[in-house]
Amino acid sequence: MNNEAIISPEITGNWIDHLPEAALLVDAARDLILSANSAMGRMIGTDRQSLTGKPCTHLFTDQRPQLIAFTEETLFRSHGWSRDFFLQHRDGHTVELEISSSRVGEAESQNILLLLRDRRQLRTLRERHDANHYHRGGLLEWRRVEELFKDMERENQLILHAVGEGIYGVDAEGRGTFANPAAERMLGWRIDELMGRVLHRVVHHSHADGSLYPLKDCPIYAAFRDASVKRVGEDWFWRKDGSGFPVEYTSTPILDNGHPVGAVVVFRDISARQEAQNELHKALEEVETLKRRLEMENAYLQEELSAEYHFHEIFGQSDAIKAIVRRIGMVAPTDANVLITGESGTGKELIARAIHQSSSRRDRPLIRVNCAAIPKDLFESEFFGHIKGAFTGAVSDRVGRFELADGGTLFLDEVGEIPLELQGKLLRVLQDQQFERVGENRTRAVDVRVIAATNRDLKAEVQQKTFREDLYFRLNVFPIESVPLRRRLEDIPILAQEFLNRACQKFNRPTLALRERDVETLKAYHWPGNVRELENVIERQVITADGRLDLDLPGPDSTARINTTTPPARHYSGELMTEQELRELEKQNLTRALTMSSGRVFGEDGAAAMLGIKPTTLTSRLKKLKIEPREFQVRPE
Repeated sequence: MNNEAIISPEITGNWIDHLPEAALLVDAARDLILSANSAMGRMIGTDRQSLTGKPCTHLFTDQRPQLIAFTEETLFRSHGWSRDFFLQHRDGHTVELEISSSRVGEAESQNILLLLRDRRQLRTLRERHDANHYHRGGLLEWRRVEELFKDMERENQLILHAVGEGIYGVDAEGRGTFANPAAERMLGWRIDELMGRVLHRVVHHSHADGSLYPLKDCPIYAAFRDASVKRVGEDWFWRKDGSGFPVEYTSTPILDNGHPVGAVVVFRDISARQEAQNELHKALEEVETLKRRLEMENAYLQEELSAEYHFHEIFGQSDAIKAIVRRIGMVAPTDANVLITGESGTGKELIARAIHQSSSRRDRPLIRVNCAAIPKDLFESEFFGHIKGAFTGAVSDRVGRFELADGGTLFLDEVGEIPLELQGKLLRVLQDQQFERVGENRTRAVDVRVIAATNRDLKAEVQQKTFREDLYFRLNVFPIESVPLRRRLEDIPILAQEFLNRACQKFNRPTLALRERDVETLKAYHWPGNVRELENVIERQVITADGRLDLDLPGPDSTARINTTTPPARHYSGELMTEQELRELEKQNLTRALTMSSGRVFGEDGAAAMLGIKPTTLTSRLKKLKIEPREFQVRPE
């Protein structure tokens, strides 16, 4: 390093070498020794040229924080004094120092002159200096202030020793004058070690995060600077071992003839209180989270209870039903994902509920999600939840269905309706059991078993690239087919009788008998709506029955769909109908129901109630047929 290039000769010259004490001229802003005299070199056993241009903190490698605080104090007050520092001599022995400091140059200058003295070698000189000071009259004033603090300590000795709060006194220079045993215990310093030291540099030099605490900002100093009591509710003190702890304290000025001569600081360790507050805050957050979760679960259960389906068991004696029951028994005790396939109305949800009720998760909820009824832009919020302000309309935090199902089972009904671009996000949660709420960076872990159901051919959709293959295999760990009613005709008598008994009780009608001819009529029908359609037919018969059932269904060769709510646009002519004709009939029937309900799907007067199906089922069918209910709403003129 070229020292001449960075050291201004106007600043240094050769005057520093004529000082009788070891001296350093330091640029505090750059941590740079601008000049050192020969006495300084002799103090540490080197030559002064080797010091020039080096960082000052290299001389005090183990006392860097204290040196920074000391230089900051010097720049603030234009001078400083300390006996807290030491240096290592070249031969290895430690030189205990007494340092005087002063700012050099203009008001904005960052240059500091340090005068360093060997305390052991100059003890005699110090005593002589003190004696001269006493002779000049300073002794009396200094002794008077010292006695003031001693009298205060003597008069309050019992209190100082009895109280649990830490108490210490400082003079107008911020140097320790007394401390009680509680302060010793909390700070880790002995009383004799604190006396005469600038306590800000000992216990208050830095904030909790380690950043420097400027002397000019210290409320303790402000107390006797402003002659006012300073109360601080939360701050940080440092112990002798370098550890810290949170405190609250009061700094009260001590006045002598109206002039502040120091302050008494009373402080308390608030670690336990902060920990209790943090625990309380954490507990309140958990309570709030549980409250929101319970509210969501309650809302979900209310929604489930109001839906138009029954929590009945799976009825039947056919081989198909027995096979389904066996597969339920095999997979229920495990946590394997299940994919239930089958036509609408075959009871896929009943199979899902049977699996959940037979599993170890039965004490946690089964959360159902109708994937077809979720708008594309709300998919993430519905599944994973969101935080307040995550998007327009997010006025509060919302718990998603995955979080509601934590520890339980998530039933994804009509999973084939999930848009392709959103399937990857679902796959990630199924793989990692982790997710983030919309608008939140925090990752949440869940323990969820997934049961999916669909009436679509997902394997074919994988081939057509409209359904992700990896998601399909993640869902299809254990497949179960829900067999259509026409393939288990032997179960129709059992199901019909069960529905008949329930309908009579539900509508408060006399008990009706199911005759042999009724059974044959029911078996002869194709049942495109499966078990759900059978239940609806029986309920309508109970409502219209006059003492007995009067079933009038199409014959055994017909594939026409029965419609007892609204006459179809065209009547069965005895000929087979194509699939296109059947879809057209269904579309006409649905549009007529929407016209009669003025576009309403839900509610007692809604189209779903007129048709005798669940609103979610109607919503799915309308979406499949690309029918918009709002087009049938009556607009005010």
